[in-house]
Amino acid sequence: MHGHRLRPLLALLLAPALVGCFASGGGSESADGADAGSRLRVALAFPPAENLSPYGADSTILSRLGVTEGLTALDANGAATPALAASWRQENDRTWLFTLREATFQDGSKVTPAAVAASLTRATQAKPAPAALAGVTLTARTEGETGVRITTAAPDPILPLRLAGPSLAVLSAKAYDKKDDVDPVGTATGPFALTKVMGTTAATLDRYDDYWGGRAQATGIDVKFVADGTARASALRTDQVDLAEAIPVAQAATLDKATREATATTRTTSLLLNTEKGPFKDAALRAAARQAVDTSALAKDVYEGYADAGAGIYGPAVTWAEGKRTEPVGRAKPGKPQGTRITLATYDNRPELPEVAQVLKQQLEKAGFEVTLEVREYSRLESDALTGKFDAFVLARNTLVDTGDPVSILAGDYTCDGGYNMAQLCDKDVDRAVAKAERSTDTAERQDAAMAAEARILGTDAVVPLVHQRIITGVGTSVSGALLDPYERTLVGVGTRR
Repeated sequence: MHGHRLRPLLALLLAPALVGCFASGGGSESADGADAGSRLRVALAFPPAENLSPYGADSTILSRLGVTEGLTALDANGAATPALAASWRQENDRTWLFTLREATFQDGSKVTPAAVAASLTRATQAKPAPAALAGVTLTARTEGETGVRITTAAPDPILPLRLAGPSLAVLSAKAYDKKDDVDPVGTATGPFALTKVMGTTAATLDRYDDYWGGRAQATGIDVKFVADGTARASALRTDQVDLAEAIPVAQAATLDKATREATATTRTTSLLLNTEKGPFKDAALRAAARQAVDTSALAKDVYEGYADAGAGIYGPAVTWAEGKRTEPVGRAKPGKPQGTRITLATYDNRPELPEVAQVLKQQLEKAGFEVTLEVREYSRLESDALTGKFDAFVLARNTLVDTGDPVSILAGDYTCDGGYNMAQLCDKDVDRAVAKAERSTDTAERQDAAMAAEARILGTDAVVPLVHQRIITGVGTSVSGALLDPYERTLVGVGTRR
């Protein structure tokens, strides 16, 4: 896969960089004449599924629009870099001290150690737990006028990476006025403030002029949530929007070459099989389903070359993974489907997925399954998928989006207590392997342990990796400074303008 080469070495990941954070796009680039800037028109693929809660899938909407930030961010190479924390140091194996920069929330209140500690404490209390906190218990306390001391129950060598997760954004006290709700409207710290949210159809953002990284060059953002990929591409072609995310590969050729940007990502599209109930509780039938799938056909035909055939949970963009990958452990012998009925579900926000599901349906039926296909918009599907209402689910998942750490997705997606466990997998051997990886502090050891855990997970046939994606973003010819990163956390920043 071409594009960014990711080398998430812990030595680099945990060293506070001296440069501006990737997510802000380099605030110092803000021009003196920023008031002359135009508003940006953006089409996003995923309408809010959880009322823009920062703790779930909607957290990336907030980070992509430049609304929220955490103590740290990820740079283009996957290293932890300063955001609201100007620096940090590790005091012992369980304690880190973060020193805050001077910054204010969008409601005018100051970013203080007390505000940060309170915000992180609220995140630890969220149900289900934010993906970045899967398997981790942390306590945040104030230290003097600028410090926040964070202690974890067990050693956590990647804490600075974890705090860069979009679901650990820092919000002001006003965001938590309602006991069971979190309101990011006007309470975050980024260069753009949410001013109005029109349900799942649109949102309005205005530039936050007192942003610590400098004033944004665009005066605001008008967002439309457009689940239909063809409609997003059409909106870009007809100059109705300036930026359109997740352009379908089938629509790429309809865009002028100058307006389509393909970015190598750490996103893997997988078939997840329900291990808790239904036909795929039987490991032999899971093995039969895995054996029936031809991933090379998906990469070549459905993705038209914008993807590579599934190799594992981690794809080619995670450059160290291929050389460390081992054979799956403990796979069952494939059984005979003999007309077993299954429900296969996916969502249409990423237009390739229904086509992938249709191809899988044919492949599985050829193997002897009887398949009912269910396709909905993601926000109308997520809760059912998380509670195991489908036998099989096709999901596109960025493996490093939550923390930048390869182990975190294993804990969140494939362990008994994982908060995003679409496969309902609960396997003691997998949990042990993931726990071992979480404890590893040496870079090479952590990578080896992650791959050993991957082999255990793949051995259950709970997940069948299908393709590793490149995403296509539509960028109008008048737009400069769009933030296209392999983790898909950013899109609009201080330097984005038209």
